[in-house]
Amino acid sequence: MARPKISPKVWRPPTAQKPHPDPLPKLTVVQVNGFGAEDVLVEKGHVFTGVEDGRILRLTPDGRRLDMVADTRGRPLGLELYPDGRLLVCDSKRGLLLVDRQSGDLEVLVPRGPDLRVCNNAAVAADGTVYFTDSTSRFDLDHWKADLLEHSGTGRLLRRTPDGQVDVLLSGLQFANGVALAPDESWVVVASTGSYRLDRVELPSGKHSTLVEALPAFPDNIATGSDGLVWVAMASPRIAALDLAHRLHPAIRKAVWALPEPLQVKEKRVVWVRAVDGATGKVVHDFRSVHPDYHMVTGVREDGGVVYLGSLNERAIAYFSLP
Repeated sequence: MARPKISPKVWRPPTAQKPHPDPLPKLTVVQVNGFGAEDVLVEKGHVFTGVEDGRILRLTPDGRRLDMVADTRGRPLGLELYPDGRLLVCDSKRGLLLVDRQSGDLEVLVPRGPDLRVCNNAAVAADGTVYFTDSTSRFDLDHWKADLLEHSGTGRLLRRTPDGQVDVLLSGLQFANGVALAPDESWVVVASTGSYRLDRVELPSGKHSTLVEALPAFPDNIATGSDGLVWVAMASPRIAALDLAHRLHPAIRKAVWALPEPLQVKEKRVVWVRAVDGATGKVVHDFRSVHPDYHMVTGVREDGGVVYLGSLNERAIAYFSLP
């Protein structure tokens, strides 16, 4: 696949917070018969995930039962439960979808197109209002690294109301990614993978502020847990070579992007998740370890003291119990 050209913008990454993570509790890894189980949704003892070939799967945490719920014929990423019981699916090739869990029928809420290039993650209010991200208007999902290198800030946080109207809550984001809604729906938080930060938008006023900045990792999907905390999938620790390239002349990043794939910047193989207070940004939980069978956490969901993980680069989900 030919690589698109990039036009790098000048940016100086902030000095990273110094993390003090705890060791990850015992991790259980469950194979899902599909590559790239990017996100996880938990409901009534079942885990839902979407894989690279377009299938949405439902499985029990012990892995003994696995069913296909639907095939989007695209690339499902973020998953949420819609108020009427259907699955809300962010599909990078199809747009924002609703999936009937019984029949597998699809309804397109917002189609992929010029106004929605990479639908990535979402959160849903009780009345059916959907807050969702369009990661970038410049590149397709397969070239997400190009967006991180270019740093052009075309990501957005969008809102779709039940009557079908779509508006922009926040723009200028660096690879807009995870979305989390307050338990009382008074704010929504969005992750910017390329700028190592979480922003919060107050509802209904739309006033926005930085919740957490200078993260020591690339934040990916986020979700509000049953504990009311904002759980953050930390896909990889920050990469010193990439931060250095950002500080140098933009032409350096063009040269980096032109390197053969084996020489491209790679994520670090760790399992890392963090939970923060959505009101203050204070870190409540921080778990990080190297695991032989799992890495690059891109999805996280806490439910009843169990933390479930998804990964763009694994054929499995994983989970652990909070200590």
